[in-house]
Amino acid sequence: MQLLALTADIDGLTVTGDAETDIRGLTADSRAVQPGYLFAALPGLKLDGRTFIGDAIAKGAAAILTTHDVSANAPIIATKNPRRALAQLAAQFYGAQPDTIAAVTGTNGKSSTVDFCRQIWKKAGPHAASMGTIGTVTDAGLRKGSLTTPDPVSLQENVAQLAKEGITHLALEASSQGMHQYRLDGLKIKIAGFTNISRDHLDYHGSMEAYFSAKLYLFTQLLHKDGTAVINADSDAAEKVLAACHGRQTITYGHAGKDIRILSQTPEPAGQYLSLEIFGTPHDVHLPLVGAFQAENALCALGMVLAEQNIAQDKAITALTSLKSVRGRLELAGTINDAAVYVDYAHTPDGLETMLHALRPHTHGKLRVVFGCGGDRDKGKRPMMGEIAVRLADDAIVTDDNPRTENAKAVRADIMTAAKGAREIGERRTAIFEGIKSLEPGDVLVIAGKGHEQGQIIGRDILPFDDVTEAKKAIKEISG
Repeated sequence: MQLLALTADIDGLTVTGDAETDIRGLTADSRAVQPGYLFAALPGLKLDGRTFIGDAIAKGAAAILTTHDVSANAPIIATKNPRRALAQLAAQFYGAQPDTIAAVTGTNGKSSTVDFCRQIWKKAGPHAASMGTIGTVTDAGLRKGSLTTPDPVSLQENVAQLAKEGITHLALEASSQGMHQYRLDGLKIKIAGFTNISRDHLDYHGSMEAYFSAKLYLFTQLLHKDGTAVINADSDAAEKVLAACHGRQTITYGHAGKDIRILSQTPEPAGQYLSLEIFGTPHDVHLPLVGAFQAENALCALGMVLAEQNIAQDKAITALTSLKSVRGRLELAGTINDAAVYVDYAHTPDGLETMLHALRPHTHGKLRVVFGCGGDRDKGKRPMMGEIAVRLADDAIVTDDNPRTENAKAVRADIMTAAKGAREIGERRTAIFEGIKSLEPGDVLVIAGKGHEQGQIIGRDILPFDDVTEAKKAIKEISG
């Protein structure tokens, strides 16, 4: 694609040099530059991409995307916001996108909600995919990913590939960091969902105000002006999200929802019965998922699917009765001695509290939890999670999560300051074994924090580790 065509429909760009230069690829990593590539020299907190312009040109970069204060021996695309421009250029370069793109933001519930969207769409007819923390999922299976919101070039390449494969509907996670770095700009988002907001990623954003502002970008900037926002009416932030929609169509769900209202919930061993009012019509549904918050995620997904008028409402509602839990999201790892063992990704104070509250109605004996906190991350949440664990669970074991480069014992000590009565077992495999060994009939144990993750980060190494696998091994060994 010629540089002129690549930049033609994007505002705020100044192009100097040969506008007929052919662009064969895009990257923000100078090490990945190949002849004919556009190199995005992005200013950053740790590394400044502008210092690598010479290296990129030496490798054959055909053009440079950067700020206005830079000159180089190559065509330059200058802009005030090169990060946003890179996302827009990537969208222009790869071109194809599914007809309907739905994005979900919130502290918790994003992965489940986008996968539930995919499952409901599949039952209702459209060829669908979901994209996020666990990877990209289509009818053909899972393609691994590494970030909740990938870099804009990878994102647009993957989205275009899905469209070429016949995917017409895509639901993806919109992380606060991804939106703050403009990775989703360029996507044609017709539907946006909001699940909830609570403390997380303050090590990156610095304050709850900045964190929430990054979330609202989905509704103020990314959602098409004719699009629809689907909002959790039970969230304390619901009114602010509604205000951010600036006249766009909205659907609210939850106990206080105007469009999809929960009238009652009845927990039972294999899930829960929901009495709902959907756009004024009553419906009774058996949801095969445990936890009140899973019902919220499912209804968010339902609202996003029903935002399109051409989707059969009866098929979409019926699809709720066959939803399957997402990997590592209140996933049943197994049973032993008439007790259940779940694995969940809850790694924030609100996530842990919500999850424990959700499991209590399904617990006939003791509610037990094994959890930890990540190293090199928000230290303020550690005592908060310790307090929540001992207050809401009958038995708590504090263990290692992903220590990273921080001293694991120090991380556990921060948790233990507010976890009076909790057991401390540093080695996660041992903690899981001891937690399962303690189970009595009617108990429920949840192993929290890592969910779907397939490794444990110790130092700078990622060691193979999967909570579900370890739980199954322990159950088998203890059962004899």
